[in-house]
Amino acid sequence: PPSTSARLLIGTPFSIDSKSVYSHRLATFELHSSTMDLVQILEATTSPDREILQQAEQFLRQAAETNLAAFLNSLADELASPDRTNVVRMAAGLQFKNYITAKDSTLKLQYQQRWLAIDLAVRSQIKAKILASLGTERNSPSSAAQCVAYMACAELPGGSWPELVPSLLANVTDPQRSTEHVKVASMEAIGYICEEVDQSVLSMHANELLTAVMQCMRKEEPSFAVRRAATRALLNSLEFTNENFDKESERNYIMEVVCEATQCVDQHVKVAALQTMVKIVSLYYQHMEAYMGRALFPISVDAMKSLADDVALQGIEFWSSICDEETDLAIEAAEAADGRYPPRQISKFYVKGALQYVVPILLATLTRQEEYDDEDDWNPCKAAGVCLCLMASCCGNDVIGLVLPFVQNNMKNPDWKFRDAAVMAFGSVLEGPDQTTLQPIVAIAMPQLIEMLNDASLVVQDSTAWTVGRVCDLLPEAALRENHLVPLLHTLIQCLEKPPRVASNICWALSSLVESAYDVAEKKEDEPPTFALSPVFATLVTKLLVVTDRADGDQSNLRTAAYEALMEFIKNSPKDCYATIQEMTLVILQKLQRVLQLAGSVDDSGVAQYQDLQSLLCATLQSVLRRIVKDDGMKIADAVMEALLFMLSPSLGKGGGLHEDALMAVGSLIELLGLDFHIYLDKFKPSLVAGLQNKESHLVGRRIFHRNNCVVFPRFARPRSELSAI
Repeated sequence: PPSTSARLLIGTPFSIDSKSVYSHRLATFELHSSTMDLVQILEATTSPDREILQQAEQFLRQAAETNLAAFLNSLADELASPDRTNVVRMAAGLQFKNYITAKDSTLKLQYQQRWLAIDLAVRSQIKAKILASLGTERNSPSSAAQCVAYMACAELPGGSWPELVPSLLANVTDPQRSTEHVKVASMEAIGYICEEVDQSVLSMHANELLTAVMQCMRKEEPSFAVRRAATRALLNSLEFTNENFDKESERNYIMEVVCEATQCVDQHVKVAALQTMVKIVSLYYQHMEAYMGRALFPISVDAMKSLADDVALQGIEFWSSICDEETDLAIEAAEAADGRYPPRQISKFYVKGALQYVVPILLATLTRQEEYDDEDDWNPCKAAGVCLCLMASCCGNDVIGLVLPFVQNNMKNPDWKFRDAAVMAFGSVLEGPDQTTLQPIVAIAMPQLIEMLNDASLVVQDSTAWTVGRVCDLLPEAALRENHLVPLLHTLIQCLEKPPRVASNICWALSSLVESAYDVAEKKEDEPPTFALSPVFATLVTKLLVVTDRADGDQSNLRTAAYEALMEFIKNSPKDCYATIQEMTLVILQKLQRVLQLAGSVDDSGVAQYQDLQSLLCATLQSVLRRIVKDDGMKIADAVMEALLFMLSPSLGKGGGLHEDALMAVGSLIELLGLDFHIYLDKFKPSLVAGLQNKESHLVGRRIFHRNNCVVFPRFARPRSELSAI
């Protein structure tokens, strides 16, 4: 049984039903009259049983609140104990980290100050225990290394713990201390520290840290685990190596070691080295000319061709990063020319020089997709599409001649993978080249694209829907041609019934199409009397409303896409479609009322989806209120205010996001009704006051108040009123 020293005593007894049993290795808890063994508590934090997990977390919170120093000291004991299981040691490390740092910056600072408030002797004891545990764990990455790093975040900026960095360096370089496990854990700690601690704090140790990292990265290092940890440490420390990169001899050495590491037979080392190479070219672009032709180009091209996804992704990311850099440099050069001053840096046009070699690899990579790929998984095929988009933006017309033959040869390929690659490639190069060059190409392609929306492959349908959306957004003239528009609209309407991944892109295509149609329509008094979509406007709105009610609407962001499309239809509706807007107004209001009736009956698993739906309906209602005339607004104002006040009710306990949406909708109603809104002031005033006081929605509340102050709120505008006081 665990020793008494491992037990954590607190004032409040902790108890768990002795019949509770884990579904995996843990058996029945051993109970004590007023204590629970800390080991078992830590094991309980990994339980799949929600009730057990919550009780364990409650125990730990109570322990921290009772005596934080003793609690952290006990966790350090468990983390440092080689006799404990991996589960216990990892759980101890995780809990320790959670009580000295946080993701939220304000909370993180509070936790760090709370840590520094602990007696120095106790802190020193805890730090010594965790530092000594580096290399004793049997899991990777090291929990102790993370704990060391987060303690360093609190200690180092104030000048505390000066012995930390020398101690870590000794763990890496001293033969008496540097076993493989110690080296790996210490190098992981160095990597975490470089990532988390401000570079100015570490500047005095920069050269020593870099030397140690380089030593462990070299091909002479026999341990792949050490090389991997060292490479990741370099990746995290690149921001403060600028002085080293400014010196040619040191830069040459760093680049030599990194390039060697990209050829390592261990894939983890190779990928980490490629990630480092990508970051180097982004941070130190101006220094890369000497290495591009003889090293970086062949390494990146070889990586792109790899069948290992992790390796190929980094090869593609290398060229995506250079595209980003050179696009920014082109913008800077244009601004410098306008301002008649020299640019800070000059583009080396690496992408333009590499197009003929890189684009064919990207096109081949587009054919590597699988039919049942997870939409959320990032893979080389998706990365290749993004890289092609960036190359088109960076190099313009130069891309077309390399991509168009592939598109023409494969649009009707019997293999769906090549059809999909062709349509993806086509959609990827629509932004960047001159529109005058693209217009005739797109016009010729439109009939084929419309046909491919009903391709036998769902993947091809999805990619085609995205490409059609790009056409409607970037080159709408081709879609709005009379000979294309009728068959396109007919097909888009049909495709709204397709699976969510396709229908979602169709909604986006319709959003772009209605906006473009409105923009090109002939306007009278800033509003067109009609436009190209008027004959099917009511049908499209009806179909989109049906999509919002689809049972699978939560997949592929479909419901959100449908509501966003409806909002675009409302915003971009001509005069002859106003009757449809009137009808839609009532439908949206009724839908919101039905949803609000469900308040209190939604279980925890559906709360997020329920609130998202409220938010979408509220935003759509806001769009309607901005479009309809005042007389129509007066007819529905009572029902609208009733719904919005219900959403603003404090009894519902909603988050600031929903309150903000409701306040914005009220603001739109105020703008529509003007002084006639005064009949709702008494009921609305408490919600507005609460909105002004709420840190999440106060800006919206202030905007509503100040924008409408002189018109609707004259009696609230005096300095002595409660609103002015707030």
